[in-house]
Amino acid sequence: MNQIVIDSNKRALFLNIKEILDYKELLFMLAYRDLKVRYAQTFLGLLWAAIQPVSTLVIFTIVFSKAARVDTGTVPYPIFALAGMSAWGYFSFVLSQAGNSLISSQHMVKKIYFPRLIIPISKALVGFVDFFVALIFLVILMLIYQYPPSLNIVWLPVFFIITVISGLAVGIWMSALTIRYRDFQHILPFLVQFGLYATPIAYPANLLTGKLPNWALSFYYLNPMAGVVEGFRWSLIGGDALNTWSYLSFLIVFFLFVSGLYYFKSVEKVMADIV
Repeated sequence: MNQIVIDSNKRALFLNIKEILDYKELLFMLAYRDLKVRYAQTFLGLLWAAIQPVSTLVIFTIVFSKAARVDTGTVPYPIFALAGMSAWGYFSFVLSQAGNSLISSQHMVKKIYFPRLIIPISKALVGFVDFFVALIFLVILMLIYQYPPSLNIVWLPVFFIITVISGLAVGIWMSALTIRYRDFQHILPFLVQFGLYATPIAYPANLLTGKLPNWALSFYYLNPMAGVVEGFRWSLIGGDALNTWSYLSFLIVFFLFVSGLYYFKSVEKVMADIV
């Protein structure tokens, strides 16, 4: 039987990755529980994971492709939009679920010891289901339109990892902030709704790069998903090389992830008292 020693003198900003691995069974159990509860006693089951992106895609196609006539070049608009929605859908799911995860699991946080970081990470695992369903639907659209994937697909694993990290980065930050300031429970839906249109999902980013001044573009790409969505789409359907502003978003993702881990660790020691 493993002996667990809780040392209050340990540095607050020390990240014990091995401890998280030691609790991997709990991590997978929480993810399985959430997945089971999510689709329990539903008539359509996993089809709900496809209904949301499909309905959003229909709206985007009508508004941006037919009405606004957004130019996506040689790429059929449904493929263009869904390629961006796949990455955004995962990010928004993790942001929403991880943000409130500690409050919804406060009974566990108060009673037993385990690395609290496991709770928001488990939400990231659950998000893979919707993510892969969206990708399957994207493959189906490519077959229908007879649009082959780009040779850039060799970079897809890289942008897949960046997408996961971006979701975890903001999710970890929001979960820790929500514990201290419950106002963030009300801010989360607004962030998701605002981010959907502030991210180049329904339109290509080059619509902005040629029209906005540099200071405005730098502000736009402070949105971590602006570059991530563009990179994820580029790896799937090709197109022009990523603009240099996208790398600003990648730096923001890295900064949010690292700083989020340390902030979460600083809050973790008092989490049971303030939850």
